Amino acid sequence: MSILSLNRLTVAGLAGDKDAVLQALQDLGCLHLIPLRPAPREPEKEPSGHAVEALQALRYLQDVRDKRRQVRDAAGFDLEATVRAVLANQQRRREVSDRRDALAVRAAELEPWGDFRLPPEADLAGRKLWFYILPRRQLSQLEGLELPWQVVHRDNRHAWVVVIHAEEPPRDALPVPRTKTGALSLSEVRRRLEAAELEMEEVQAEHQALTRWIFLLSSHLAEAEDQAQLLQAHAQTRDEDSLFLVQGWAPDAALEPVQALTDARGLALLVEPANPEDAPPTLLDNPPAIAAGQDLVAFYQVPAYDAWDPSRVLFFSFAAFFAMILSDAGYALLLGILLLLYWGRLGRSELGQRMRVLSATLVGTSTLWGVLVGSYFGFAPAPEGVLGQLHLLDLNDFGTMMRISVGIGVAHLIMANLEMAGAQRGRAAGRVAIGWIAVMLGAFSLWITQGAAVPEWVPVTAQALMGVGFAVVLLLGSDRRIDGVKAFFLRIFDGLSSLARVTQAFGDVLSYLRLFALGLASASMAMTFNGLARDAATELPGIGLLLAILILLAGHTLNLLLGLMSGVVHGLRLNFIEFYNWALAGEGYPFKPFKRTELRE
Repeated sequence: MSILSLNRLTVAGLAGDKDAVLQALQDLGCLHLIPLRPAPREPEKEPSGHAVEALQALRYLQDVRDKRRQVRDAAGFDLEATVRAVLANQQRRREVSDRRDALAVRAAELEPWGDFRLPPEADLAGRKLWFYILPRRQLSQLEGLELPWQVVHRDNRHAWVVVIHAEEPPRDALPVPRTKTGALSLSEVRRRLEAAELEMEEVQAEHQALTRWIFLLSSHLAEAEDQAQLLQAHAQTRDEDSLFLVQGWAPDAALEPVQALTDARGLALLVEPANPEDAPPTLLDNPPAIAAGQDLVAFYQVPAYDAWDPSRVLFFSFAAFFAMILSDAGYALLLGILLLLYWGRLGRSELGQRMRVLSATLVGTSTLWGVLVGSYFGFAPAPEGVLGQLHLLDLNDFGTMMRISVGIGVAHLIMANLEMAGAQRGRAAGRVAIGWIAVMLGAFSLWITQGAAVPEWVPVTAQALMGVGFAVVLLLGSDRRIDGVKAFFLRIFDGLSSLARVTQAFGDVLSYLRLFALGLASASMAMTFNGLARDAATELPGIGLLLAILILLAGHTLNLLLGLMSGVVHGLRLNFIEFYNWALAGEGYPFKPFKRTELRE
């Protein structure tokens, strides 16, 4: 559980060897490249690090429901030509679809006017015809119109009016907007619409025919990704006459293979450890059992290089929070069955393997907590049974559950400040973290013992802890040197600014009450649906049983979905917002190795 230390590696060689060296470095896959050229004025012209067009083409082909038989023989397969053909089909489909839709709208607008042709422009002496469809009740408003007009048709509801003028009449000249008929007749519009429909069928047929290349396109996607990354790497080197330089960050374990590569190819290699002025990427390293914690960390915010790795804490705290929010062993066991059904499928990728370990942990902690609170699809076990004896906590005991939730919050934030104190050892931020630990521990002890029969020294010690903590935050919460009266007052001001976080500390601790509130809500909803089903079965003999089954299925499905959403959202929120606010200072960026892409089919 750590952030690996990185070294800055600079490789120099002859310009003629540049492409071969970059390909060899891509094979090693251990460098996070550092751009050695200034940022371009037109970034959009820089080569992309991903095969964007190939991915776009593959997604477009996968949208087809009925796909053709796949071609698996790669002989004669041209990746670039296939991608161009697919994207050309996509563009043509978009253009034909837009033209067809525009013609359909124009035909609908012309339909009420019938099939007619406009007279030649010379016959109108520079004037034009403007078409309007008015409700008959508004015909009287035409009497004040100074422009020449004529009713060409009417029915029991509308009147078809043509206005003659060189320019379009003002919008307020008539009570309705004009009908946009265009210069084409209805029959011509219909003819073009029919041609567009036929062309769309051709495009769709070509689209379906191109799906035969999905397998080969997927198989060669890794090749396209590698080529795109290689082109981007070329744009990040520094070229000087007959030499080139490539630079990147690499962990200690990569030094030996890079050294072997440079020795074999006669290249120059300079290795420099990261110094405090650098801003290297963050490379997390965790054992496989909790590696999913890294994915959770990267989902929101990567810690800075000089910070600490919260992956382990996030992994276990998220599992505990999720369990408390779900608060039902029956739901947990149902999720466990679903996990077993998809266990093999999840194991096909590294990410899936990590996620299934996390999912198994969520199921295990949720089952354990559900047993402790005695909830099985909203039903409580019999007190005399084994499960009843394991029922140690009552969700309806508000006082106890609030103390447990607040205690978990205090412990979580104390852990955050402990890690901050270790990461910022010798700095003001580390001393302030120790001060807040004392404040939180003292305040919680004072609250938990209020009204209880405890020795007199307990509240006194709690108050002393709070006082010492506030003093540390106020007096030691700045790295500013005191070399005068002004510096002294500025240091006091820094301490007061740090003390202002007391309201945030209070609010963050209270945020953990959502663990109890959401767990109680989930259990209450489950019991409510059970009661509704029981009432339906009792009050309506016969059909009531069917209604009861439907209520149970719909109700518990809805409650489980809400529990999953709440568990994920709020379980992660307490880590990403409350915990991160006290645990991490600054944000980093992830280590992205320049390496070949794994084959994906």
